[in-house]
Amino acid sequence: MIRFENVTKVYSTYGRRRTILDRVNFTLKPGISYGIMGINGAGKSTTMKLISGVEEPTRGRISRGLRVSWPLGFAGGFNPRMTGRDNVIFVARIYGEDPRRVLEFVEDFSELGSYLNMPVNTYSSGMGSRLAFGMSMAIPFDTYLIDEILSVGDARFQKRCADVFNKRRETADVILISHSMEQIREYCSQALILINGQAVVYDDVDEAITAYRRLNS
Repeated sequence: MIRFENVTKVYSTYGRRRTILDRVNFTLKPGISYGIMGINGAGKSTTMKLISGVEEPTRGRISRGLRVSWPLGFAGGFNPRMTGRDNVIFVARIYGEDPRRVLEFVEDFSELGSYLNMPVNTYSSGMGSRLAFGMSMAIPFDTYLIDEILSVGDARFQKRCADVFNKRRETADVILISHSMEQIREYCSQALILINGQAVVYDDVDEAITAYRRLNS
């Protein structure tokens, strides 16, 4: 499970402090896929980064009793001066995976060709997303994090992404941020709504959608 205990997240910008989450407590259970909902600026992406470990809370504690991915398509964890190939090998070793197996998968899936031997800071945003998505799919996670449904490349490549991701979903949960209620219903059975620095978990996704629509009315 994923547990937030008295989690506060504060950002300081130009000398001003902004509290995104204020002593938040909630538990996300294994075997359930969750949607994260809230109006713009409510802290959805921040919450997902905290869940993944990309960022740390200002105060409080986050416990993860399962293997959680980074947000799909998020390339910010790569070393920009290292090649795509070296980044793949490095990340595979961190997660205790066979670097050769992971590299073969990413090489085939990402279709980056010779660019895999180039530094990541030479990649376009789309190429970085291909590398990050391929890495996410190469490593078996218990829970996949998605900050909006990822659309990378042309229609053919997007179908490849959808096919491999749907295969992973057979044995893994999803935590999804989306402004599309249809996508929330498709992928999730429960939801977390963020409002005024607090978080409320709904056991029924339709109840959550109704509450979310009230916030936007």
